[in-house]
Amino acid sequence: MKWYDSAVFYHIYPLGLCGCEKENTGKQEHHFDKLKQWAKHVQEMNFTAIYIGPLFESVGHGYETTDYKKVDCRIGTNEEFKEYVSYCHELGLKVIVDGVFNHVGRRFFAFEDVKAKREQSPYCGWFCNLNFGGNNEYNDGFCYENWGGYNLLVKLNQRNPEVQNYLFDVIRFWVSEFDIDGIRLDAADVLDFDFMKAMRNLANGVKEDFWLMGEVIHGDYSRWANDDTLHSVTNYELHKGLYSGHNDHNYFEIAHSIKRLNGLCGGRRLYTFVDNHDVERIASKLNNKEHLKLVTMLLYTVYGIPSVYYGSEFGIEGRKERGSDWNLRPCLELEQMPKEGLPELCKQLGALKKEYKELSEGQYQELLLTNRQFAFGRVLSDSAVVTALNNDDSEAVLEINAPVGAAYAVDLLKGAKQVEYQNGHLRVTLAANSGTILLLTNEEGKKQQTEKGCLAEEKKEVKTDSPEEKAVSCESIPEAKQQASAGASWQPKLEGFGIMVKDMKAMVNFYHDVLGFDVEYQDGMRHVSLKKDGVLFMMYGWDDFESMTSQKYQHIEGLIGHYEIALAVENFAAVDAAFHETVGKGAKPILPPSLMEWGQKTCYIADPEGNMIEIGSFNE
Repeated sequence: MKWYDSAVFYHIYPLGLCGCEKENTGKQEHHFDKLKQWAKHVQEMNFTAIYIGPLFESVGHGYETTDYKKVDCRIGTNEEFKEYVSYCHELGLKVIVDGVFNHVGRRFFAFEDVKAKREQSPYCGWFCNLNFGGNNEYNDGFCYENWGGYNLLVKLNQRNPEVQNYLFDVIRFWVSEFDIDGIRLDAADVLDFDFMKAMRNLANGVKEDFWLMGEVIHGDYSRWANDDTLHSVTNYELHKGLYSGHNDHNYFEIAHSIKRLNGLCGGRRLYTFVDNHDVERIASKLNNKEHLKLVTMLLYTVYGIPSVYYGSEFGIEGRKERGSDWNLRPCLELEQMPKEGLPELCKQLGALKKEYKELSEGQYQELLLTNRQFAFGRVLSDSAVVTALNNDDSEAVLEINAPVGAAYAVDLLKGAKQVEYQNGHLRVTLAANSGTILLLTNEEGKKQQTEKGCLAEEKKEVKTDSPEEKAVSCESIPEAKQQASAGASWQPKLEGFGIMVKDMKAMVNFYHDVLGFDVEYQDGMRHVSLKKDGVLFMMYGWDDFESMTSQKYQHIEGLIGHYEIALAVENFAAVDAAFHETVGKGAKPILPPSLMEWGQKTCYIADPEGNMIEIGSFNE
């Protein structure tokens, strides 16, 4: 997995964070010491990458670049930025910068040349739709294509080979001089596609795992995020749903966006955020501030690359005023920020993202969806991380079918009032406007990380007239390490086996008439026991096969085997030891060691291909 696929980004707008002047007067300032202080904060909060920008010399807000190879003098110097990147790398943080390649500022050298020499300038072809018969508000005596209707931003002609070579040389300079790890492409939704594909070819060779992420607002994101163009794009669609889905108590909006985008982008991870330097703060957009934690849990656990905008880990607010974005880009002092509440959650979530590969590699699976409750899993073959959310003003109980067969359910955030895990089913009680994150695992050590970890107390369905089974509580089941220290051993003895058949009558006739087995019908020919040479052989009808495999136990890949083996061991302790050892060596846990009404202690596992194995003993 590439570094960016498991990254958690921290987005810094340096001109704002550092309190720089809004207009560049040419005065040299030095703010990288402050930015280093924040980089340390970023590391301590368990982020793994920083997106910082705009960074290079400009006139005002930073996106009207005038010199791509000079750090904005309001922020610092080239040497200071080089030291900053090195410091971040020492902290284990990747660094990406803004690449504003769609347009430049009016003081950019090539545009200054056009203003001075008009049609005689060798740079006329660098800009789109120059018209020397027109004019503009600057009284240039000509007009040109811009970005967003702002003549402050002069659109570059990215199809011009000279422009391409110039910008690619800029990228090489950024890598060789500063050692950056990637670029966020501003206004990627209006960049030329051939230009971006050529840039991707450059990125593949300029530095290992060099990352390109594009700012795209609307459209089919897969047009930009693919193997030939960019690695990822901004997920504005989900950004909108994350706040409106909570304000409207409508988790269907969020779930629909997640599924649509996962399908559209073919598993490619999108850059996911709740706010940034261009949109109002999430804390200002949510009607209920208690939903901040729910939105943050979603941000970190949905399929994507999460990013937090500086200050939003503290829940600060910010709205646009009179069309200005500066309120979204405040100067902050780290020592004045709160330490409890939302910052603690962000730190916890970052730690979970680092520790549990399910949150980076796991496939997304929707598990429960109503207007006000939502649960989904990030699923690997034998483990999953489940996010459970309640945006209602009342307590809610979420009934969730587990996406994998696992021995333990662990409340990683300890955010639920109660968690019950039995028979492949999760019952999660959440307080009003709260949520939590659960781990489903077979690893005993992870269960012990929290007091809420509990061994699954599953019950095996019985279709005969046998008495119902009673599973013992999880607290009474010996742990594997305790068994090992007590010298517990187990020697399995084959008691019999069974196979699943489609045509019971034809199979029984064959085994009885041709092979000479003794036959005893059970439950109206649903089960048949056959004996030969002291060995019991069972046949089960197809209905039993369906109930004993994927439909009952809900393994995401299904229990696909067609036979069941019954093994006997010496005593109760041996059942415990057999269960823990086999699960530790690749078996799927189906039913943990449980004491049945008729006195037998039994566990059920499945072999690596999904065939059922029963292990039991009548001796304590």
